[in-house]
Amino acid sequence: MRIAVLSPVWFPAPPTGYGGIEWIVSLLADGLVEAGHDVTLFASGDSRTKAKLASIYDVAPSADIGLSRVEVRHALACFERAHEFDVINDHSGQTAAVIAGAIDTPTVHTVHGPLLGEPGEVYEQIARVSPRTRLISISMNQRADHPELPWLANIPNALDFSLYPATPHRGDYLLYLGRMTPEKGAHRAVAVAIETGVPLKLAGKRREPAEHHYFNEFVAPHLRDGLIEYVGEVTHGEKVELLQDARATLFPIDWEEPFGLVLIESMACGTPVIATRRGSVPEVLEHGRTGVIVDDVSEMAGALAAADTLDPLELRRVAAERFSKARMVEDYLAAYEAAIPR
Repeated sequence: MRIAVLSPVWFPAPPTGYGGIEWIVSLLADGLVEAGHDVTLFASGDSRTKAKLASIYDVAPSADIGLSRVEVRHALACFERAHEFDVINDHSGQTAAVIAGAIDTPTVHTVHGPLLGEPGEVYEQIARVSPRTRLISISMNQRADHPELPWLANIPNALDFSLYPATPHRGDYLLYLGRMTPEKGAHRAVAVAIETGVPLKLAGKRREPAEHHYFNEFVAPHLRDGLIEYVGEVTHGEKVELLQDARATLFPIDWEEPFGLVLIESMACGTPVIATRRGSVPEVLEHGRTGVIVDDVSEMAGALAAADTLDPLELRRVAAERFSKARMVEDYLAAYEAAIPR
């Protein structure tokens, strides 16, 4: 099969730091190549891939994130070549979903973001204007507010488990991995650390003005050497080391998280997750077996003892069984076959 995979352009695939979608796109493109398909990855020129790489930006234009002109040019570079492919799999968002209505090549759009409010309404408009629109969700919860959209498949994310070695042992600190935004909840992780008296390491993206403002107001005042530390936006290797040595990963979200890659990254490293029951959390974690799910953030400190009882090797085993690259690639190939007219 001749497949085009359209990645977001803002960060390379795979990313050197922040970039959950880019990790998934990179893993998928490589997996499709390994399965014997002819794959072209449309991404920034500093990406690394087993597929053929096509780019109009030599370096990921991270400083221009959100600029519509950049998104349009990137998507058009793919769709100009649409006749070369049997199917196109877009991961870049609504701009590409709009443009895809003008081409004949079957195109499926993986929705990586939440669909609450305006984003969901826009996808409804796209589906009305372009009746051939086909969407892939990454969790069933993601569909909850818009079950009537033209869903083709539900395909959970995956990991390359060779990049997440497990070193089973109980660490001595709590870990928060995520953007510095209110809905992700770094300040709630800080509150858990203060209540338990267990040190906390925070790592995550803090680039945009809103992220700086949130961090400076709600996180920075609580930083203390050896107790609550912000270690910045880490590389993949640094992230894995943080996960391996953590006692538990805190996932105190207060929004409808479509998936939460951190959940399976932590499981892969054998580190239990304590998470609030929002978004896809109940789909990804199995309470009492692969993590601890609480109904309210006020219960997180008390859940640490239960997290300590979870078997690190069982966490990894279940994660590898449910979230493997092979399973994800197989699911995507089935979706592509379903999208191609017979």
